[in-house]
Amino acid sequence: MTPPATAADRVAHFSRKLDFETDPSDVGAALETQERFVLIDSRGDAAWNQGHAIGAVHMPTADISERASGEIALDMPVVVYCWGPGCNGGTKAALEFARLGYEVREMIGGFEYWAREGYPVADSNGPVIREKDPLTAPVSAISCDC
Repeated sequence: MTPPATAADRVAHFSRKLDFETDPSDVGAALETQERFVLIDSRGDAAWNQGHAIGAVHMPTADISERASGEIALDMPVVVYCWGPGCNGGTKAALEFARLGYEVREMIGGFEYWAREGYPVADSNGPVIREKDPLTAPVSAISCDC
């Protein structure tokens, strides 16, 4: 039987997890303060046209290996997202960027939680106004304070 994890093991695990993942709240705050990074929507054309995070760049996973180096400097941090928690497309996109040598993080919750938390969304016709979902974000505060 494996011995139980130590406190140091747990700290190391969760620290490393934060090196590779972020969430819509942190991404929204980083965009607002103009932090240096590029947000990548890794979904296909139909999904992008249906709705995407305002400020994101559309780069489907299948195009990353071919397009990334020509459009994004290697020293530019990257945050990727796909549909949502039930989709591993963001993980696949992050892997592609990692293989190319980029500092990359996956936005957990994907586009679903970006939209449900009330962050700016556009579709092929322009901006879409959405109310915050009270099950995912406080409706009377800017962030969840987590």
